[in-house]
Amino acid sequence: MSSNQSNPQTRSELRSERGRGPKGHHTLWTIIKWLIVLFLAFILLGAVVFFYYAQGAPNISQSALESDTSTKVYDSNNDVISRAGAQNRDYVKSKNIPAQLKSAVVSIEDRRFYKNHGVDPLRIVSAAVHNVTGSSLGLQGGSTLTQQLVKLSVFSTAKSDQTLKRKAQEAWLAVKVDQTYSKQQILEFYINKVYMGNGVYGMETAAKYYYGKSLSKLNLQEMAMVAGMPQSPTNYDPIHHPQYAKYRRNQVLDAMVSNKQITAGQAAAAKATSVQSGLAKTHPVSTINLTNQKYIDSYLKQVYAELKSDGYNTNTDGLRVYTNLNMSAQKHLYSIANSNNYVAYPSSKFQLGATMVNPKNGKVVAMLGGRKTGNVTFGLNRAVQTDRSSGSTAKPIADYGPAIQYLKYPTYQPVQDTQYYYPGSTRELNDFDNRHEGTITMRKALVESRNIPAVRTLDAVGINRATNFLGKLGMTFNDKLTLQNGIGLYISTEQEAAAYAAFANGGTYYKPHMLNRVVTADGKSHSYGVKGTRAMSPATAFMITDMLKGVMTSSNGSGTAANISGLYQAGKTGTTAYPDNYASQVPADAAMDSWFTGYTKNYSLSVWTGYDKQFQTGHYIPEAQTRIAQEIYRSEMSYVQQNASNTDWTAPSDVVATRRNGTTEYYVAGYPGDASTATNDGTSSNTNTNDTTGNNQANTNTSSRTSSSSESSSTSTEQRPTGGNGGSGNGNDTKDTNSASTESTPNTNADSGKTNSNASKNANS
Repeated sequence: MSSNQSNPQTRSELRSERGRGPKGHHTLWTIIKWLIVLFLAFILLGAVVFFYYAQGAPNISQSALESDTSTKVYDSNNDVISRAGAQNRDYVKSKNIPAQLKSAVVSIEDRRFYKNHGVDPLRIVSAAVHNVTGSSLGLQGGSTLTQQLVKLSVFSTAKSDQTLKRKAQEAWLAVKVDQTYSKQQILEFYINKVYMGNGVYGMETAAKYYYGKSLSKLNLQEMAMVAGMPQSPTNYDPIHHPQYAKYRRNQVLDAMVSNKQITAGQAAAAKATSVQSGLAKTHPVSTINLTNQKYIDSYLKQVYAELKSDGYNTNTDGLRVYTNLNMSAQKHLYSIANSNNYVAYPSSKFQLGATMVNPKNGKVVAMLGGRKTGNVTFGLNRAVQTDRSSGSTAKPIADYGPAIQYLKYPTYQPVQDTQYYYPGSTRELNDFDNRHEGTITMRKALVESRNIPAVRTLDAVGINRATNFLGKLGMTFNDKLTLQNGIGLYISTEQEAAAYAAFANGGTYYKPHMLNRVVTADGKSHSYGVKGTRAMSPATAFMITDMLKGVMTSSNGSGTAANISGLYQAGKTGTTAYPDNYASQVPADAAMDSWFTGYTKNYSLSVWTGYDKQFQTGHYIPEAQTRIAQEIYRSEMSYVQQNASNTDWTAPSDVVATRRNGTTEYYVAGYPGDASTATNDGTSSNTNTNDTTGNNQANTNTSSRTSSSSESSSTSTEQRPTGGNGGSGNGNDTKDTNSASTESTPNTNADSGKTNSNASKNANS
């Protein structure tokens, strides 16, 4: 029997296996076909999305490609007041750009530049592979040199703009640019546009800045350095970061060798040269901004801070920034601070910080962060620092405003100016004159800036309700406030100007802001107007304003030096005294800080004065010099009000006028008060019953303390308040924990508002 016949089962199995073969093969091909279909569908979908986005791409002109990418800043009249970096750009034509520099740029930025058509699919795939496999130093970009040029010319580098839509439009415009301009023109645009650090734009300008000569005079190692800087101009600065600069220069040289533009020997010779070899000893100084820079330095610093917080790059985004700056008011404020034509300053070290806002919308129209600052750019901005106490300027916003808002106090509310100890302690509260006036009205207590009635009023209101009131005025605090915060808050002039503005406009708070509108390179406009929020009733705003008028007009008012004859205005003084453990080293009437914050219907201006190093010998403010803050206010407010309306405030419909002791007083309809009952009868208690919003923290950090040498009663200074430390405040917080406060009147000793200052550090708005 043959083998074929003897093993039929084997033949059957073989036939079965052969039968399964074509079926398995068919299944595999089915899978492959579906993958191809899905891939093609994905490509098609991508193409549809790409062209959909591309249709909305902005136009790109030659002027946009040639222009610098600096940020232009405008004032409220739409006049350019600053052009970041624009003063440092010398445009160089393609024929004057060394071929070796061009090859360096192409080698490091886009090796296939001369072969691609604006976008490079191979480069994109290569970058993706490198990023996935981690086979390169850091993430790789797939953008061609042309795409980079497009981004610098018409798009913002803000993170919010790094979208798929923007990438599609960037690629589309890159293709159009490649079709419209020659490779040499594109290189010319790029080489002249890139930011090179230190306010310098373009490689020709960079050559002069860093090496003191034009591009055509640079040697190989210098050209490699210049060509490599645009990727990170600050980090690759050969002056300040030679180690990183050397690394980048060597990267460029290696890329040139790989691209067969130089030999390995040439690269080795260039690498052997110090990266700081040939650097210029002096550098060209920008000139275009010098005229305005000294006037607007502090304001501009805050503008850039706001832009940065929104993700903008002021060096490369080509922004047009429209601010709320009133240049005329700003220059006048600068002149007041830096000449003796308006105020007699004791020394060049005597400092100030000032902020003026528009009460109708919160726009910051002027800001000054110091005086006699020399040529320092973007130095300490004392207008936004929160490490100095506001002294008695806290009383309207922390004590009496809340009392009217929550307790319906009339302006004639009886208050006690009698002996007072902080709850749970033996620490006595005093005024600078060490006198007590007995039962007086709330109006008199505020006008004369008496301390004890202010703290008693806060005690009656309750800490929680006072904190809530301050919160509606843009102030938050890390720590619980205490009663001592009723005579001092750690806030800035910017915060206080905005808070008092709410009194001026009838009770609406607007967050202070510098920016009005930002236009990006692609023409997209972003507006920055803020919506006001109700902070207090119109009745509260009016009644506080009516009382604060007397601060400047009353014979016993603490702010008579700020008075402007015929102008309807209101305001408050604030001064802080030295702590007991330092008071013996300065005169009895010496102050550390002096404030004045006042307003009309058109402007709210807050001014701080003092010394940066207040504990240095001689850096105290004598009583006579505490008027300087008032004089600054008077000079600036007189100037800005020249061409502004001058109208008085009118009582809201729910405010009733009444005559008492020859004075027109006011109360909220239905709440005339009891003229025979004063707040807190002289034996202070922790008034939880008056605080419906939570537990009163009036005795925080005080009830468990006993008096000590530094906290004992004083006839001339007030003890340091505790608590109320604010969070993430603006400015430079020096954590001065030894301050107390004082209040003095220009004419008499009637102003007993020597208030404690160390109340609430770093409050933020």
